[in-house]
Amino acid sequence: MAGYGYGGPYGAGGRYPPPAQPYGNPYAVLAPSSFPPGTDPNVVACFQMADQDGSGLVDDRELQRVLSSYNQSVSLRTVRLLMGLFTFTNTRKIGPREFTGLFHCLQIWRGTFERFDRDRSGKIDGPELRDALLSMGFVVPPVVVDMLVTKYDKYGDGSRAIEYDNFIECCLIVKGLTEKFKERDTMLSGSATFTYESFMLTVLPFLIA
Repeated sequence: MAGYGYGGPYGAGGRYPPPAQPYGNPYAVLAPSSFPPGTDPNVVACFQMADQDGSGLVDDRELQRVLSSYNQSVSLRTVRLLMGLFTFTNTRKIGPREFTGLFHCLQIWRGTFERFDRDRSGKIDGPELRDALLSMGFVVPPVVVDMLVTKYDKYGDGSRAIEYDNFIECCLIVKGLTEKFKERDTMLSGSATFTYESFMLTVLPFLIA
């Protein structure tokens, strides 16, 4: 479609895994799951290292610790946003199937961040963020990119750039809100109608993670 929004199907060129299912009740109980066939043994080992009590589920702090050990250091808020995106609940626990998708997605985002961090500063600026989001199928208006950089520039030193952790959070917000919008924009017209309740349920999970 022309204009801002979504520039193509998610997952085009293998860049973006599609959502596993529609968003549901944010307070639903997470259903048991298992690893998809052919899961990388390293991913299985990573999950088992996090699941120290052998419950088959990993909570938010366990996930944060294990990701840090794999050079994917992220804040607890970002971890909770990740869990919400892949479990479609607010339970703050994740099973093997969801963990596999999350781990794969983080690998993609790490590669994207490094590709667009052209000066190898460990940060990306507004134009680089816009290009990174575009490479993942999101045609984000410049004013929105500017808002994201302003929000996630943690140092406020005038560099107007964001680090990897905050880049992940930007991707989560853009991806999550865009997918929620697409559920309503069935004609891909760039317009959608929400009830007050559905609007609040769309936005609040990104604010209270």
